[in-house]
Amino acid sequence: MMMAMAMATVQPSAFPKQTDFDRAVAEMCVRVPVATGAAGLAKELARLSPQLFFRDVLTRGGWYRLGGVIDAAGDHVADDLALWAEAELGRCGDDFHALAEAWEGRGLRATRLIGKTHYLVASTGPLAADFLQVEIEELQEVVSHDLFRGEAPGSLEELADPSPGDRVGNGAVPLGAPFYSLRRVTDVAAFLKRMSEQKPEVQNVQRLIDAWQASSAGASTLFSNHWVLAVREYIDRYHQPILQATPVAAVNGLLPKFAGAFGARGLVLYEALQRFDRQLGYPMAWYFHMLTTKSVPHAVANAVVDDVQAGFSYLPERDVKIVKDWLHRPFAF
Repeated sequence: MMMAMAMATVQPSAFPKQTDFDRAVAEMCVRVPVATGAAGLAKELARLSPQLFFRDVLTRGGWYRLGGVIDAAGDHVADDLALWAEAELGRCGDDFHALAEAWEGRGLRATRLIGKTHYLVASTGPLAADFLQVEIEELQEVVSHDLFRGEAPGSLEELADPSPGDRVGNGAVPLGAPFYSLRRVTDVAAFLKRMSEQKPEVQNVQRLIDAWQASSAGASTLFSNHWVLAVREYIDRYHQPILQATPVAAVNGLLPKFAGAFGARGLVLYEALQRFDRQLGYPMAWYFHMLTTKSVPHAVANAVVDDVQAGFSYLPERDVKIVKDWLHRPFAF
């Protein structure tokens, strides 16, 4: 029943304009407690747009970003450490020693935001790229390191983000409760369309999604059940918009290991491919992970085609064509 709901085509008018939806999700993040969890976030998103079936598919942690500045009492002096440091350095004539002397003895400390990102998706149509991707960050502000204690920093980078040995560490007392914050809402099909308009040649991410659509994987499950896109959009030095997208496997935990020995052929290789696919939950998983996570050696593609040419074909013809096309024009992430 859930799969049927996910596969149903949603008309463009079925969900709010993206700017309105972005605003609604941002407001939701403010009111929803972290105890709700990723599954709870999916339910909250469904309330905002009942026509869409949201599901949480991936959580990526282990990252941080710079926070702000607090004084000895724990009160915030600034919310953005980098901007504050740049402005204060300018007031001191770009002299780091003068900057350190100006604030010495004030007990200032830098903070950082320890985070993880929850990826939630909802299908909007029958094609592999037809899905809405919502990235919600779970953040916790903690004390990072003392400012202006000891030698003056040699650069803004050293002041804002020193070596790990100079930090307080993740065991520091948290500053307030953890909270959610909207990172990004991406209409993936629209984003890829903009990418194609930006560059006439087919991008690697589009080649991978096209391969999914044409393969046994696309016939058996949704792309967004197993993958998300790490998207990036920025303005380059020529003031031109640059759009980038990299597929990320929606696997929480360790990826399975490919059990095929180097040089395996025939039945041994077939069994290794089948085992890997079963662990990931869809056919041709080995091919897509060969291009992205490097879990499968590129040499496997050659071995598969060698088996086909030797008369031992264990893949549907459409999957064989995809592998051959890749051998003729290889790409990877």
